[in-house]
Amino acid sequence: MMGFRLWRLFTTSILLFHGFCLSDKAPNYTFMHEATSAPEVSYYDYIIVGGGTAGCPLAATLSQNSNVLLLERGGSPYGNPNITNLDAFGEALSDISPSSPSQRFISEDGVINARARVLGGGSCLNAGFYTRAAPLFVQDAGWDWLLVNESYSWVEKKVAFEPPMRQWQSAVRNGLLESGVTPYNGFTYDHLIGTKVGGTIFDVEGHRHTAADLLEYANPSGLTVLLHASVHRIMFRTKGKERPTAHGVVFRDPSGTKHRAYLKNGPKNEIIVSSGALGSPQLLMLSGIGPKEHLKAHNISVVVDLSLVGQGMSDNPMNAIFVPSPNPVEVSLIEVVGITKYGSYIEAASGANFNGGSPRRDFGMFSPKVRLEESSDYGLSTSCSIKETSKIGQLSTVPPRQRTPEALAKAIDAMEQLEPAAFRGGFILEKIMGPISTGNLLLKNKSPNDNPSVTFNYFKEPQDLQRCVDGLKIIENVIESKALSQFRYDYLSLPVLLNMSANAPVNLLPKHANVSTSLEQFCKDTVMTIWHYHGGCQVGRVVDTDYRVLGVDALRVIDGSTFNYSPGTNPQATVMMLGR
Repeated sequence: MMGFRLWRLFTTSILLFHGFCLSDKAPNYTFMHEATSAPEVSYYDYIIVGGGTAGCPLAATLSQNSNVLLLERGGSPYGNPNITNLDAFGEALSDISPSSPSQRFISEDGVINARARVLGGGSCLNAGFYTRAAPLFVQDAGWDWLLVNESYSWVEKKVAFEPPMRQWQSAVRNGLLESGVTPYNGFTYDHLIGTKVGGTIFDVEGHRHTAADLLEYANPSGLTVLLHASVHRIMFRTKGKERPTAHGVVFRDPSGTKHRAYLKNGPKNEIIVSSGALGSPQLLMLSGIGPKEHLKAHNISVVVDLSLVGQGMSDNPMNAIFVPSPNPVEVSLIEVVGITKYGSYIEAASGANFNGGSPRRDFGMFSPKVRLEESSDYGLSTSCSIKETSKIGQLSTVPPRQRTPEALAKAIDAMEQLEPAAFRGGFILEKIMGPISTGNLLLKNKSPNDNPSVTFNYFKEPQDLQRCVDGLKIIENVIESKALSQFRYDYLSLPVLLNMSANAPVNLLPKHANVSTSLEQFCKDTVMTIWHYHGGCQVGRVVDTDYRVLGVDALRVIDGSTFNYSPGTNPQATVMMLGR
């Protein structure tokens, strides 16, 4: 029973990372339309593929002096009544329907993840933490400092706020200081060694603001936004050209109707891909830019043999320890961060009963709900004849052949016996800087709507694993600090908390007994995503320092896929800044 209790307590709490980006009222975006209303052929100065965290500020900026088309495969983030307050956390990521604002994928490492499918992108799904990149990141990128600061400020006027800082977050802040993560830097957007209170994209009323709000800056006469527009490929001219030149895109609307959008004649006109770390390398490959042999294996005509497309994929691993609390705690997202000198970032979240009291609910990213037809791709059992959504996540430690309908039903019944007090508490997590470990992305098929195959190779490099261990030691100190004493049970020792947390089925990896004796094993067994994956179209490998795709003309990539490592403790501020 304790295992099931912890599983539900942990998974409901983990939902603090998820939320929708809808606000009470949609802005009057006269330029936003459904793709079904698009003409069969149209012409623009710029075509941006992907209306996410980079694509929205980019479109708003270019619309001031140009005619811009922004193509978004998802829908509008505005107007859904389920996400007007924090009580609805988890709805986006628990929705695995084709119309969901998130699209679940499971890496080949066995870690459950999600990619955005909504105007505003990842800023609609995250925990809202807002913080700038470290000065070294800006320096290494070769960016202009003045322009960077102006661009951050441009973003912050619309979407960044100071968080409220109530009891739990204040206790974690003080615990970090007790644990030696100093100095205290107060409230700041800047990335500074020590403990700080960062920004948030949630306003004082708890409403989320996203990259889609940056379209308020747009010139309405210069911008067209098409929703539910799935781009299938980029078109190139080769005849009479020294190099292939991008000149249009093919996209389909939900009815399956094909549309073509072309660039107008002009020396500066371009297609810009801002589809994220999965979508951008995927679209380049589908358009004939990528490793030659891989493209040929999928019967894709090669435009440019660019072997490093899809390489250098990384996801910052997250590990967390849940702390059951004898006292009520507020619902809080990420507000405080401890930035250590050795490359681990310590954060926390808290709350109670985020699932609205329904044990049968799908909990989202770390949900027990996984479709059996999906799971067969990842080595899970398909011996059950169940085709509807099935509860199997909590059985990740059970051998596949034992994941029977009877076992599933028994697990659900056990969860229904949980008391409300089981959901009270918070968790403290660590994310490692970088990371150094990298993997790759490959096509599974030629459909842009399907997820590619992604491997991140978590903790492949020893330095990444050591940073995780060092971060967990800080978390242990915070848990034992005087500041956090009111939020923990004395009889739950650190080894017990570690083993309880390790029993939560947060991934599809095999578990080991008594991981409290090895923090290295705890890191490996409990690795999760913090949704900061990046790479695949990196500067110097796939694009140049001006983000132009190597070997072709009139094509750029501008988003997190160009990063060699994740900026700051959360990349969204920097991705929005980059778009600007």
